[in-house]
Formats: sequence, structure tokens, C-alpha cells
Amino acid sequence: MTGRQTTPDAEGGRGTDAESGRGTDAESGRSAEGRPRAGTEGERGADTEGGQRADAEEGRGTDTEAGQGADAEAGRGADAAARLLTGLFAPQVLVIALPPLVGLMADGPAGAAWGLLASALCGGVPAAVILAGVRSGRLDSHHLVDRASRTGPLLVAVAAVVVALVLLVVLGAPRLLVATVTAMLAALAVTVPITLRWKISFHAAVSAGTVVVLAQVLPAAPTLAAGALLVAAICWARVRVTHHTPAQVVAGAAVGTGTAWAALSAFGL
Repeated sequence: MTGRQTTPDAEGGRGTDAESGRGTDAESGRSAEGRPRAGTEGERGADTEGGQRADAEEGRGTDTEAGQGADAEAGRGADAAARLLTGLFAPQVLVIALPPLVGLMADGPAGAAWGLLASALCGGVPAAVILAGVRSGRLDSHHLVDRASRTGPLLVAVAAVVVALVLLVVLGAPRLLVATVTAMLAALAVTVPITLRWKISFHAAVSAGTVVVLAQVLPAAPTLAAGALLVAAICWARVRVTHHTPAQVVAGAAVGTGTAWAALSAFGL
């Protein structure tokens, strides 16, 4: 009977062991449960950060592509504008259009008729020679991009302008028209020798000279202001299409302005 009795120490020991076991198991269980939860939170954080980085990289790539596309589109627009300016204000176009306008403003319909004569000789004859050269393949284009190919057409232009000037003087054309054709000859006298060794811009020279002449028959201040902007745009276009350097267009504009001013001044205009 004595062996079945349980002492308080035994009861306490079992209680303590049970409580300790339950406590340890509970703590161990919480730790075991906690570890997977911590790992899951870490994985979710890593995934989120990785996704954000991927989104940021994708966004930067999209922005870069959009920027490159916009730059390419702007470049194409600038090239198209440069080609348009180059064609509209080609030397042949201005030389053909200027004399009739000057003659009309200076002496009415009779002056315009004189201007058409000058236009046919100074602009029409060289333009026909250049067109024939382009069609035969001897010339690259009506802009005479290849400097070496310029000599023949320019000599034809010089001869045509001399003939026109002689006819205008002998037949008594208006003084401003004679001065205009003289300015053309003076510009050729300077630019032709230069272009044999260096590709000076005829677009710049002719457009600048045209502005100076037009300032004689139109209100001077606004004509010169607007004309300067136009000449600058033409110079930009010639550089943009890579047919000239900045120095070549600046030199051309200076020659055109100087020879036109000198010729008009010689006639007292």
C-alpha cells in the first residue's frame, strides 16, 4: 500500500516536467511556424522589389525608344525642310524670277518685258544647259553638287549674262535692270574663280544678292530684315543637306551681298 502512494515531490516533478514540455513544445511550435512565415514575407518582398526593378527597366527602355523615335522623326522633318528650301531658292529659280519683277517695279509692263529678256538669257540658257547635262548623265543634279562639274555650266552662265547686259545697254533698258544684271556678272566674276578651287555656295551668293536688289524696289528695312532671315534659312539648308560647310555658305552670302551693293552703288542707286 505504501508503494502506491505518490509523494508530493513526484507529483511536483511530473507537473513541472509536463508544464516544461508543453512550454517547450509550444515555443518550438511557434518558432517552427514563425520561420516559414518569415521566409514567405522575405520572398514576397524580394519578388516585389524585383518586379519594381523590372518595371523601372522596362519604363526606361520605353522612354529611350520613344525619345529615339521622336529624334528620328524630327531629323526627317528637318531634312525635308532643307530640301524644300534648296529647291525653291535655287540660283536658277532666283535668276529667272528676279529680272521681270525688278523691271515691273521699276518701269511697269515695259520694264517687265525687258526683264523677261534678261531672265531668258541670264537664267534660262544656263538652266537649259544644266538640264541637258543632268539628262545625259554628265552632271549629278541641277544643284551641281560636284564642284568639278561646275566649270562648264558656269562659263555658259557668264557668257549668257554678258550677252544680256550688252543687249540691255544697247537697247536702252531701265537703269535698275541694267544694274541688276551687272550685279549678276560681278558675282560670277568673284565666285567662278573661287569655285575652281573651293566650293563656295552659289545658293547663298544669289539669294543674298537678290535681297539687296529687291530692297531697291520694295520697302528697304522690312525687305532687308525678312531677306536676312531667308538667306540664313537657305544657308542652314545647304549645310543640312551636306552640300556645303558653314564657311562656304557664309562666304557665298558675303560675296553676293558685297557685289550687289557695289554694282548698285556704281549706278548711283
